[in-house]
Formats: sequence, C-alpha cells, structure tokens
Amino acid sequence: MRTALSALLLLGSWATANAVPASAADSPSPSPEPPASASLLTAMQYDLGLTKSQAAARLAAEKRAGAVERDAKRAAGSSYGGSWFDAGSGKLTVAVTRGANTEAVRATGATVRLVQHSARQLDAAKKRIDALSAPAGIGSWYVDAKTNKVVVDVIAAHRRDNDVRAFLARARQAGPVTVRQTVDAPQTFAAGTVGGDPYYTGNVRCSIGFSVYGGFVTAGHCDQHTGAVYGWDGSYVGNFQGSSFPDNDYAWVNVGSGWWTVPVVLGWGTVSDQLVRGSAEAPVGASICRSGSTSHWHCGTVLAKNETVNYSQGAVHELTKTSVCAEPGDSGGSFISGDQAQGVTSGGWGNCSSGGETWYQPVNEILNRYGLTLQTA
Repeated sequence: MRTALSALLLLGSWATANAVPASAADSPSPSPEPPASASLLTAMQYDLGLTKSQAAARLAAEKRAGAVERDAKRAAGSSYGGSWFDAGSGKLTVAVTRGANTEAVRATGATVRLVQHSARQLDAAKKRIDALSAPAGIGSWYVDAKTNKVVVDVIAAHRRDNDVRAFLARARQAGPVTVRQTVDAPQTFAAGTVGGDPYYTGNVRCSIGFSVYGGFVTAGHCDQHTGAVYGWDGSYVGNFQGSSFPDNDYAWVNVGSGWWTVPVVLGWGTVSDQLVRGSAEAPVGASICRSGSTSHWHCGTVLAKNETVNYSQGAVHELTKTSVCAEPGDSGGSFISGDQAQGVTSGGWGNCSSGGETWYQPVNEILNRYGLTLQTA
C-alpha cells in the first residue's frame, strides 16, 4: 500500500513529460487534444454543478476562448481593456476603448464591450498602488476587466480602520478604484510536518507543483532555507535551487537520489491522474482544478489575474485568483486547466468545508525566471 502511494505521489506531484521550451510554453500543443477523461468530467460536475454534457461543452468552449483571446488582443492593440470567459454563453468578451477597430476584434469570434480605460492604463494604476505600503486590513488588489477598475479587497473587520481608510484614499488617487469586502485575510498554505505527505523541508510540509527537467516547481514560501527537501517517506529528494517570497511566490527544487519526474498531476482517487501537455494560459472565467497533499483534488473558476495579495509576510504580485478551495499543506501544489499547467498554489482564505478563494503563481513566469523547461506528455 505504501509502495503504491509512493508511486502515486511521485507521479502526481511532480507532474509533466515531453519537453516544451519555457519560451514556447504558452503555445497550445500541436498534437490533437484527447477527449476529457470521464473522471475529470465527473469532478467538474461535482464542483461546478454541471451535467456531463455541460462539462464537456464548457471545456471545448474554454479551449476556443483561449485562442480567441490571443487573436483579439492583437486586433485591439493599445485599445485592449482586458477579457473574460462567460460560461453561460460559452464566449469570450473583450473590452476595448474608443477608437478600437471593433469589427476586427469581433472577427476573431469575441464579444466586444466598450470601456473607458485600457488595460495598459489600469495596469499602470495598479502598479502605482503596488508601490504603497498596505496595512493588514487590506487583503489584495487586482485589475478587473469587467468593472474596468482596480478592485481593492478590504477585510470586513478592518474596513473602518484609519490606516485602511488612508490607504484607500491614496489608492483612489492612483486611478479608477472600487472596493470589495472580504471576510478573512489571505494566508499561505504551508503546514507543519505530517507523516505520509509529498515533501518536507525544515518543519514545513508543502505540495509539489509541476515537473521540469531536473526537478519540480513549487511555492517560494515553502523554502525554509534549510536547503534539503525530503519525500513522503523521509528519503532525501534534492535541494531548493532558487526561491522568491514575498514579492513573488515561486521556487524550484532539483531531483535526484533515485527520485524522478513525470508529466502527471495526482488526482487522489477523485479523478484519474492527469497528464500535462503544455502551459497555455486559461482566460478569466475558465474552469480550473487544483491538486494538493491536504485537501487533494478540487475545481472552480479563474476569477482574476495579476492580483497583488497582501500576506502578513509581505505583498506578492502577479498572482491569479480562483474560486477553488485549499488548506494548509496544499501550498505549492498544481493548478491545471484541462491538460494545461497553470500555476502553483500560493495561498488564500477559507477551507474546503466552508469554501474560499485561492491564488496561484503562474507557472510560465516560474519557467522563464529560472530558465526551466516544463515536462509534457
């Protein structure tokens, strides 16, 4: 039983095989995509409340939307104001400012919405907010294409704090801002050492993200700067070769000593283990699933990109927010959309009993930062 679990952990957490250079990792696989597995469709039915046919149709629509997003962004040029996938219509909406060639954007298959601010202007406003020092009562902030503003999340219990009010006043000077209240503060999902889980370092347990040639990627906050990383059975796996936290939340570990890497994300018995075939980025609104050593396999949707999250250890930038739940020990684990690697679990709020939101660090950024090559099937 333990031997089988060891094999599963090796297969499931160090996911990925067949090389795709990091510089080309955001390109779809040239080979035809196989049909979604029955177990993946079952997981989407359970977590997203879909029928089997609805889940299959949604995956197909999301794949089309990913291609439309790339073409529409080029067609919109400097007028591009962001985009999002609508599960109801199965189409991608692209926001554009006045002066855009709307016919060219529509010709890509996108629905067009006219907005006041371009994505470049909103990103500049967010960057100015990034330069501010955020108090503990501020949870995060991100560019929201739908509202065409920068959304600042405030922890409800701290909404009347003077330092929160002062921060919001400065944020509004940076550009168009809207405020949203959340219940809990974001936190990372590392955990104390517990027997039988994927890897340990120092007194922390975390989850493995995706296989790269020579090792695997995971969350930066899991690096306890003790160097060595050990597998579920206590055997030596390798060492942290690079990490960043806060500001970023990524790391990579070399693999040796009899351990190996494969292009797979563990389904933990909820779904079959999932092959990784690339790292094409899913649009906002797309379905996405997460594998972690504590709460195992859960699915949800992409809610926002390029979000700055204000953890107690410091702000982390360029995270992607999802409606997927997570719990301590899930940090570093795999986020995957279909068969495309998306990122490694950073943190969030809530749990898998009552629900919550979770952020991940996009995997392509990690590959490019360290010059790594994702393994694909």
